[in-house]
Amino acid sequence: MTVPLRHFWVGLTALLAGSLVGIGLVGGVVPGLGRLALVHLFLVGWVCVTILGAMTQFVPVWSGVPLHSRRLATLQLALVAVGLTGFVAALLLGALSVLPVFGGVMLVGFWVFVYNVGRTLARVDRLDVTERHFALSLGFFLVFTTFGFVLAVDFTRPVLAQYAVSRSNVVLAHATLAVFGAVLTTVYGALYQLGTMFTQTELHGIDTSLKRIEEVGHPVGVALLAIGRFADWEPVASLGGLLVCLAALSVGTILARKLSEMRVEWTPMHTRYAVVAASLSSWALLTVPAWATEPLARTHLLGGPGTTHLLVLGTIGFVVLGTLYHVVPFVVWVHRYSDLLGFEDVPMIDDLYHSKLAAADAALLVSGTALLAVADLVRVAGSLRGVGGVLVGLGVVAFAVNMRSVLRNHSQHSVGSLLLGRYSPTRARALLDRE
Repeated sequence: MTVPLRHFWVGLTALLAGSLVGIGLVGGVVPGLGRLALVHLFLVGWVCVTILGAMTQFVPVWSGVPLHSRRLATLQLALVAVGLTGFVAALLLGALSVLPVFGGVMLVGFWVFVYNVGRTLARVDRLDVTERHFALSLGFFLVFTTFGFVLAVDFTRPVLAQYAVSRSNVVLAHATLAVFGAVLTTVYGALYQLGTMFTQTELHGIDTSLKRIEEVGHPVGVALLAIGRFADWEPVASLGGLLVCLAALSVGTILARKLSEMRVEWTPMHTRYAVVAASLSSWALLTVPAWATEPLARTHLLGGPGTTHLLVLGTIGFVVLGTLYHVVPFVVWVHRYSDLLGFEDVPMIDDLYHSKLAAADAALLVSGTALLAVADLVRVAGSLRGVGGVLVGLGVVAFAVNMRSVLRNHSQHSVGSLLLGRYSPTRARALLDRE
């Protein structure tokens, strides 16, 4: 349990750092390649590291097989964290010559993750819809990290020019495989399980047809979109982009239906999933015209005009936030209270965090994301975008404070001891008995 918890804590640190860089960019005080540093802190540092930790916990639990290697899971985090830290520092300080070094460290970390989870999934006799998505995402992780390393090398040594390959096209393909391949495929796979489990519902009726559309349309669409962008084939990229949008509409509809049918009490996690359903569907509808006509345009990299924040914050960001509002308290609950069941009253998982602070961070994040999305759509710069960024930053801080309070208030040991794996629920019970 401490292995995924460490991943979540590192990811949260990257999110906070990214928020500071984002606010600094609005104020014009960030040196070097600040925007590129922000992208890597958010997508690699927060989203991808969180995915690494979540899969490390989720795959063995959901699939009923042991994790291939805990040591490799610990190693992958160390490599990615060190690589990302050096990579971002190099971007901000202008030390581009060391980008291949730290990029290579990150590459090895991601490949260790792919190997470890891949060996774990290989023990499953028959993959279900969630496991199939995870297996596909591992393939996307391999390819997009390879592209990223090549781009890092190309900063100092123009290897792409030697083979007459356009760097711009490689960037487009790299981002496509990362965001829509590795990240969004993982998100979809998790939502099939978490969306039904947390709402106490099942897929039925039109859900089954929509699931089939997504299972075929999304991976094929991502592959065609990436290939079309890499090879400068606009018809291929358009077809792939439309398939990706169709799959996104399918998932958004399924999630909205599950939330409308839910049989449990509404929690902060459900609020964030509701934002995901609305953001994902809106992103797909607004992106269709852009990708149908100009899928190769750099301005349409992550979707139609003004849709970047709907996808990155409203969809991917809120899925991670919603899931962590259950997973982090669950991990801590297992450490702190599982051995006490039957001996004394223990709190529910949702009782571990502050509900009012959760409502506050939801209000800040939703309003901030909405302002950023509106500023993008109407192309308004300045104060509106700045206010939205500040609200998102405050929401991130509130979320981080809430998650840290879970660790601080419900652990017999310090946060550091828990993250380092020195926490023992049995020892905690002995301490309570002595007290």
